[in-house]
Amino acid sequence: MSVISKRPGILFLLAMLTVPASGSLSAQQPDPPEADINVYGSPPADLSGMTEGPEIEGFISARSGDKMQVMSTDGVSTVIAISDGTEIRASKGLLGLNRSKLAADSLLNGLPVSVKTVQWVGGLVASQIKLRNNDLKTATMIRSGTAQRFDEQAAATEALRGRMGDIDKYNIKGTTNVFFDTGKWKLSAQAQEDLCAVATEAEAMDNALLLVVGYTDSVGDQEYNQILSERRAGRVVNYIQQECRWKPYRMLTPTGMAEADPLAGNDTAEGKAQNRRVSVNILVSKGLDGL
Repeated sequence: MSVISKRPGILFLLAMLTVPASGSLSAQQPDPPEADINVYGSPPADLSGMTEGPEIEGFISARSGDKMQVMSTDGVSTVIAISDGTEIRASKGLLGLNRSKLAADSLLNGLPVSVKTVQWVGGLVASQIKLRNNDLKTATMIRSGTAQRFDEQAAATEALRGRMGDIDKYNIKGTTNVFFDTGKWKLSAQAQEDLCAVATEAEAMDNALLLVVGYTDSVGDQEYNQILSERRAGRVVNYIQQECRWKPYRMLTPTGMAEADPLAGNDTAEGKAQNRRVSVNILVSKGLDGL
């Protein structure tokens, strides 16, 4: 199922992901053109009386200052402002009872969230952000880091807290591809089985992280294929985290590469079928490999 890969496209992508967490949102995860939301000025602290916006579910794919980017289950990215009036909660117990407030610095990349929004002149502002309790525990461990020294997860957490500064020094331990129908990002039953298998394989490796990269064939223009590749990558990330129970903090920010780095030629139906894929790469830092 898995093959060792040292493809130039993957190595180039690893170099791209050295962008610091404090960088721009677009540098970490490019938005589809129609999904851009520009936020101007500081969002208001009093959100009462403002027109309700859409409720967005997905995972945090980038954070910058008082803004976060959320990629939904269909792969669309939305930038949402966070204000002093934003209520951030994690559910505890059945049906979300006994909820407790969170600090905004717990909103880390990769965390699944459900966001209620209000409309503002500068875009959307989060009125409420909800996290699952298990994801909150993960976020707390990441924020506390080495002070808690949580066994085998400590090395991976420290690497994430350092924002993967030496990501170009990572070993690619294996690559698994899952494939899609033309213009689609729905996972087949075989793809679902393969994704949980690669999560199990990575879990058996010390300090392993997953890098998810979406691709398309040559059908459609570049703009369409960029959006489609991001949606495929986002769908795979959601499935691995939600169904295969892969911890969010061990997932690098997913990326769409459109038609780049094809596995086969796009001049045949068989070649196009191989290029409509998402690659799930198992990475281990050379500095931590074997520890």
